[in-house]
Amino acid sequence: MKLNITLTLAALSSSACSAFALSPHHTLRSSITTAPNAPAFVRPAIEKHQHSRDLTLSAAASTESLSTRGGGGNLPIDIPLLSFFALWYLGNYYYNITNKLALKAAGGATGFPLTISALQLGIGSLYGIFLWLAPDARAKPSVTMDDIIKMLPVAFCYAGAHSASVFSFSAGSVSFGQIVKAAEPAFAAVLSQFVYNRPVSKAKWLCLPIVIGGVILASVNELDFAWSALISACIANMFAAVRGNENKKVMETEGLKDRLGSVGNQFCVTSILGFLLSIPFVLWKEGGRLGDFIQIFKTTPALRSNLIASALWFYGYNEVSTMTLKKTNAVTQSVANTAKRVIVIVGVALVLGESLDFMKLLGCSIGIGGVFLYSIIDNFVKAK
Repeated sequence: MKLNITLTLAALSSSACSAFALSPHHTLRSSITTAPNAPAFVRPAIEKHQHSRDLTLSAAASTESLSTRGGGGNLPIDIPLLSFFALWYLGNYYYNITNKLALKAAGGATGFPLTISALQLGIGSLYGIFLWLAPDARAKPSVTMDDIIKMLPVAFCYAGAHSASVFSFSAGSVSFGQIVKAAEPAFAAVLSQFVYNRPVSKAKWLCLPIVIGGVILASVNELDFAWSALISACIANMFAAVRGNENKKVMETEGLKDRLGSVGNQFCVTSILGFLLSIPFVLWKEGGRLGDFIQIFKTTPALRSNLIASALWFYGYNEVSTMTLKKTNAVTQSVANTAKRVIVIVGVALVLGESLDFMKLLGCSIGIGGVFLYSIIDNFVKAK
């Protein structure tokens, strides 16, 4: 009877202390010290109970350690990096869906693609500014006016690439626009070779016909094919290629990285400048119809919600993708970009009900495969 009472009290004491975040090991020791006259046959039972609980806690701690690292010590998994990849893919996926829904709500190809693209940059910029103003969120950059002037070409190309992409998605299907945008390396190679005097290897040049051939195959039976979608997607590729080269030049400016402070600050400053630079083009092309847009915005919930959501998704996934790519090597970046294209093209097409016939899928596979080969071919050739 005494044995049962003692064990019961010990168990209750352990449970109560666990509920108040106290140490079970400390609890068991207390139960022993508070009963110094306990019979000899009781102490081994308590000590055995304590030993089993210590083993359980040790096993739980080992399991928790493994789950945190993602595996054993020999094969650690970078959980934060995997989270970045997940957020990057998720953000890109939802941006493409909400962006297309906003464009449709505003009238599609004959609607307001430039206005929507500019507002997306503006809303994203407000979010970035909020992070500067919020306490303990993000330190403000200390850039000079000279730094801002040097960043203007990058911001202009950034805004141009975004506006052209949004126009392409308004004129045709998202999946087709993404396939054409996958051919960006072809534009980057031409610019690097002939404009920026950065020679491209013969192996990379040989990969470009594969990329271009895949885009042509994907276009053959495209139900939503429009020349305006194809041309604007190509313009977006050109702007993106120029931006990449100009960004390399700007970031070579002495002390600029330190004055910006972080990747997030660099992206926010670029977004603010891009938004301001896009305003004149919006007024030029769609300024006479802004009253109609305001009326649609007031009376169409689908436009309001999807416009705001697409802006936040766009800003978020671009910032996360920049952080992700800075943490990975060139081959990982190539695989990640390839996987992202496939997920977005197939996933968005299924959600929005866009065509995915055999020829389009074949062209998509060849084109994206060519882009992946283009990204890794130099390393492969050197290894040989």
